[in-house]
Amino acid sequence: MTDDGERGLPGKGLINGLAVTLRTMTRKTTTQQYPDVEPELPPRSRGVIALLEENCTVCMLCARECPDWCIYIDSHKEEVVVPGAARARQRNVLDRFDIDYALCMYCGICVEVCPFDALHWTPEFEYAETDVLSLLHDKDRLGEWMRTVPPPPAHDVLGEPSKEEATAARKAAGPGAATAAKTARPAAVRREPRQESDK
Repeated sequence: MTDDGERGLPGKGLINGLAVTLRTMTRKTTTQQYPDVEPELPPRSRGVIALLEENCTVCMLCARECPDWCIYIDSHKEEVVVPGAARARQRNVLDRFDIDYALCMYCGICVEVCPFDALHWTPEFEYAETDVLSLLHDKDRLGEWMRTVPPPPAHDVLGEPSKEEATAARKAAGPGAATAAKTARPAAVRREPRQESDK
């Protein structure tokens, strides 16, 4: 029976299924010759997460937001002497940054919440191991994958510039450029006062 209560043609579902099979049988097959030929991956595809160690400030946001708790971070504080400052400042130094890919579900939350762009998606996907314990990758292994991170997409030329670009352009132009830009704006269109309709 169909959705509107009428009886359909007997065997219609079987005929539709066989039609799909026949259409597929007549098409030319394409075989991927992996691993002899590298596959062409789509741009910005997600393979594995890479770490840019110098950008990591050990804020622990990635480890706290990870739903699987598969990121392990250890650090220590180091004093930095700043010339002219009253006292030495402290900064966090990254000792350990491990991701357990046996637990990771590749949700990408750690990449999204990182405020300093220390974590990036790479299209690298060939990192299978024979032992599940070997899937715990340290910061050196994660750092090796940074070379495969694709460059970010180009900025839209018709879109408005980012805040960083606008600030840099303002600083490069000098202090008089801001006032010149304000005076260069077109004058506001003069509007006629609204006439009240006669009642």
